[in-house]
Amino acid sequence: MDFWQRYRAIDARDTRFDGQFFTAVRTTGIYCRPSCPARTPKASNVTFYETSAAAHEAGYRACKRCLPEAVPGTPAWNVRQDIAGRAMRLINDGVVNRDGVAGLAARLGYSPRQLNRILGQELGAGPLSLARAARAQTARTLLVSTSMKLADVAFAAGFSSIRQFNETIAEVFDMTPTALRQTSPGRTVRHPVNGGGATALTLDLPYRPPFDPGVFSFLAVRAIPGIEEGTPTSYARTLRLPHGDARFRVEYDDGARERPLTLTIGAVDLRDLPALLSRVRRLFDLDADPEAIDGTLAADSRLAGSVAAAPGMRLPGAVDPQELLVRAMVGQQITVAAARTALTQLSAAGSPTSAPGDGLDRLFPAPAEIAAAGHLLRGPRRRTESLLHAASAMATGHLDFGYGDDLPSLTAALLPLPGVGPWTVGYAAMRVLGAPDIFLANDAAVRNGIRALDNGTSAPSPDFREASPWRSYATMHLWRAAARPGTPTTIPAKGTP
Repeated sequence: MDFWQRYRAIDARDTRFDGQFFTAVRTTGIYCRPSCPARTPKASNVTFYETSAAAHEAGYRACKRCLPEAVPGTPAWNVRQDIAGRAMRLINDGVVNRDGVAGLAARLGYSPRQLNRILGQELGAGPLSLARAARAQTARTLLVSTSMKLADVAFAAGFSSIRQFNETIAEVFDMTPTALRQTSPGRTVRHPVNGGGATALTLDLPYRPPFDPGVFSFLAVRAIPGIEEGTPTSYARTLRLPHGDARFRVEYDDGARERPLTLTIGAVDLRDLPALLSRVRRLFDLDADPEAIDGTLAADSRLAGSVAAAPGMRLPGAVDPQELLVRAMVGQQITVAAARTALTQLSAAGSPTSAPGDGLDRLFPAPAEIAAAGHLLRGPRRRTESLLHAASAMATGHLDFGYGDDLPSLTAALLPLPGVGPWTVGYAAMRVLGAPDIFLANDAAVRNGIRALDNGTSAPSPDFREASPWRSYATMHLWRAAARPGTPTTIPAKGTP
């Protein structure tokens, strides 16, 4: 978007752009979200920034009226597969908090100096400033949504000291942490549920409407007993994070005002909270811009009816990239039900979680556990050998991939593996990277979905290129159409694990 497109968006107070850019006003020294209800400033006084960190760096503070930090993030970090997009995915996952700028730069294949220069040019702020803005946003969420102690909020958000926390909150919000907490009624938080310092809390998850809850059903039919549990409006699971185990539940209330999504964290090491929040948002694709996506997809005659029936379709993400690869490899060339059965058998290799509850008592097996559990694998010998090879490579570090990859680097890492083809790479790109423009043309369910939506009109391109850059969402619509009762099917060439 150019300057005047953004200016028209703030003049219209368009909520669709909240979180996608920030408006700084020189005469007031504050920055706002595009939908801020304050009087539209003169264009000559406005500067637009890609990130709130860039506004902080320029000396602006957050607006107390529109609370620009209380909005969904931008979908640009998934759409963009450049260094800036890759870096932001890793920063949001807490890599800078855990490994510093040097660790972030090493993952991206750059020196810290090069990375600082690139992010400064592209986003207006370096990695430390971007990480600081992410910490401030997490801290604000915890302050207004929970009754956690201020010290716990500081360390959960990723600050290294109480002093750093207080200074950042004062600089960004022009308030003390206590004053910021008083801007919204707090929620009751249950404190440590076990001796390991794990904490339980409940938060609302902001998103851009509309929201189609079909993502819950997608996850529910693939849920592995003891590790996951799902319904059409809820999903819960255990997972392994850098500092320990965690357990969470997300629930959607379609009947309530504003249709809230609520995250209940059963247990988490506070140091892992930013990573958990980031991965839950990725899992449910909560930073997507559904109106932009639906507007493009609805222009395709094959998809128009499906989009009208299910506006706000989401692209399911992955809370663990290595787990996702295992699930994809197990699910190749078999149905979803068969893949779930095979994964349930394999889950016996997983270790007990240190945070059991809600009927969830195990973790998905780590690569090393899978490599040692060949006796639990069923199916063709070649597939079993391929899976064990991949698990061993991940366990030893010879195979390393994750949120910081782009499509070429992910392809380079996965495609040479025995038993991994373009379909598996594309599926992993959709769910690990959130890549929005993947079309799995050879997927049997995709072909069945195309037949189900065939309205007899002259068809546009068979690869759905008119739906670009949102063909991953077109794939989700086709999978849903293929799953409808009575849809004619073909022998599956690939599953949708």
